[in-house]
Amino acid sequence: MADLGEKLRPAIEPLLDPGEELRGVCVGAESGMFKGRQVAIATTDRRLIVQGVSRRFAADGDPLLLTPDRISEVSVDGAGGGWIDVGPAILDATAVTLRLRTADGEKLKVNMMKATGPLGGLGGGEAQREGLEALAAWFSENAQ
Repeated sequence: MADLGEKLRPAIEPLLDPGEELRGVCVGAESGMFKGRQVAIATTDRRLIVQGVSRRFAADGDPLLLTPDRISEVSVDGAGGGWIDVGPAILDATAVTLRLRTADGEKLKVNMMKATGPLGGLGGGEAQREGLEALAAWFSENAQ
């Protein structure tokens, strides 16, 4: 049986630019006033890619491609409004709610499980944990 990373990569890899390094991918539930969907969040050496995915992890809809300069605000479960707090907050929590606003005003709220402990495999296992670690590192590296 394929792990979560192997299932999500086909939805993400076509979105990578030549030479762009995929550092990790995790899955979460995007929620908003009039929508809810499953998304893959891919962390690369250059940007974040948020791609809606179907129940079978196929790409669903247009991706949101976020370079550091396209993100105007970010927080994790109320951990500050600045980027400096986001990386450690992602690593500390069992479940994470990432909230961000783009420079053009688009809002994103994604709930993710860390997938640790005895039932971690049910939450995405090692690939989910590694994807969240890559996401935390990306925010720490690009702290504004």
